[in-house]
Amino acid sequence: MTRYKAIISYDGTAFSGFQRQPHARTVQEEIEKTLLRLNSGKEVVIHGAGRTDAGVHAYGQVIHFDLPQERDVEKLRFGLDTQCPDDIDIVDIAIVSDDFHARYNKHSKTYEFLVDIGRPKNPMMRNYATHYPYPVDLSLMQEAILDLQGTHDFTGFTAAGTSVENKVRTISHASVERDEKTGFLVFTFSGNGFLYKQVRNMVGTLLKIGNGRMPVSQIKTVLESRNRDLAGPTAAGNGLYLKEITYDN
Repeated sequence: MTRYKAIISYDGTAFSGFQRQPHARTVQEEIEKTLLRLNSGKEVVIHGAGRTDAGVHAYGQVIHFDLPQERDVEKLRFGLDTQCPDDIDIVDIAIVSDDFHARYNKHSKTYEFLVDIGRPKNPMMRNYATHYPYPVDLSLMQEAILDLQGTHDFTGFTAAGTSVENKVRTISHASVERDEKTGFLVFTFSGNGFLYKQVRNMVGTLLKIGNGRMPVSQIKTVLESRNRDLAGPTAAGNGLYLKEITYDN
């Protein structure tokens, strides 16, 4: 068997998420269906570095899979890319060692979140940026977002009912800027892992801070209390992008 690592991108609009699930269209299912054809009808299971929810997009999701023989990686990439649906792109494929695992090898992830603060909203971007129709003070959010950096227990920013017991994560970078061309807010988070809906909950809280309905200190309050009820609402997934995954050497 030969193990392959692939970087993929996808438009999450028409997907129910990355991970295969019954009676739903998923990124994993579509790629596995294509690999089934490329592998002479024999099943191939792919493993992703992480899951994305319904409507969430990716520039740099990483997967790995095994094939019974070594192939020219560019021909394999081209074949997989051209036979996958148009809302999936295979960016790169490389042969890796047998012990490489997209999910379990140590890595860091970077997410971007786009918020359309225009009034009225841009209808062309309705699937690719979350609309927020209220006025915001960028400087308040830029001050508050710095409190997310570092190692914290992010219980207060994860969805209720998550099965993950250890909710301590490290965020190495957190920032928000206004894109001069689009006028959109661009939130960026890098870290060693993120909990279920954590990024969307952090953005929802920061937007309420920017709108003046929560104090700048609210990030610290949520982190210290570990109380989800004290955080803001969950921002819609259409503005979220898995931008990049970087593995330790």
